[in-house]
Amino acid sequence: MTDKISKDPAAAPAGPGPSGTPYEAIKAIPVRHYGRWVSGVLVVALLGWLVYAFSQGNIMWATVWDKLFDPSILSGLWKTVLISVSAMALGLVLGIVFAVMRLSKNPVTGAVSWLYIWFFRGTPVYVQLLVWFNLALIFEYIDLGPIYKDETSQVLTPFMVALLGLGLNEGAYMAEIVRAGIQSVDEGQTEAAHALGMSQTKTMRRIVLPQAMRVIVPPTGNEFINMLKTSSLVSAVQYTELLRASSNIGSTAGAVMEMLFVASIWYLALTSVFSVGQYYLERRFARGSTRNLPPTPWQRVKTNMTTFKRSPEATA
Repeated sequence: MTDKISKDPAAAPAGPGPSGTPYEAIKAIPVRHYGRWVSGVLVVALLGWLVYAFSQGNIMWATVWDKLFDPSILSGLWKTVLISVSAMALGLVLGIVFAVMRLSKNPVTGAVSWLYIWFFRGTPVYVQLLVWFNLALIFEYIDLGPIYKDETSQVLTPFMVALLGLGLNEGAYMAEIVRAGIQSVDEGQTEAAHALGMSQTKTMRRIVLPQAMRVIVPPTGNEFINMLKTSSLVSAVQYTELLRASSNIGSTAGAVMEMLFVASIWYLALTSVFSVGQYYLERRFARGSTRNLPPTPWQRVKTNMTTFKRSPEATA
């Protein structure tokens, strides 16, 4: 038991006990959780030790705060968000298309989808970025006949290289996530839709995908947050996102570590904001599948605050 039941004799049941003696009031003693206090003290001590260790380093913290809102940093921050959102949108579209292709009964589309997923999941995204960046070494022109023809170096700009490298790689992972979500929907839903005369496309769009979103949304949110961090790799293809902007300032100002701290602070801010958005999105799609929705962060804070207050019955 975690709280006192009663100390008031009036709360005891009336009448004699089995041996003829009256009942006595129950005196409950709260359970002492000493392990919680010990672990809390250890964690606080560890955090204090880390703060002290960093305070002893030769770090120019004033430079960190001065450069945090530098125009170059903010421009790189915007480009990080832009390439992350664009690549994630491309990956989501490709994921849905190739997931449907892989689940198709057509052996050709199924094989093409499997090869796409196999290749882009099996090679590092950094290597894929470098391949797109150096594609002009083997293809001087992009020639599509009478439709389009131009120099490869003019088409594959740093943004386009980053978009193709991140988007195509993300599409392979999203294809597996979407496939798992589609397969989580009971086949009876599809059979009932077909019995009503709905086509395969309409069944997928109106029946299957809306129900599969409960399974698709959580890992998709994790993939997007991972995309925010993976976008730092595009600095290798001359795209000036947050990390490259920070590195440029650090190399010219002689504050390499300080600018890395600046980039880390902004990455933490981005992932924190999108994590909150992911939570509320998951909570929205959880409606109808769970009887009680999980509490919001603010509701959790209020609940934890009330645990520090004793109820009138406990203090009586």
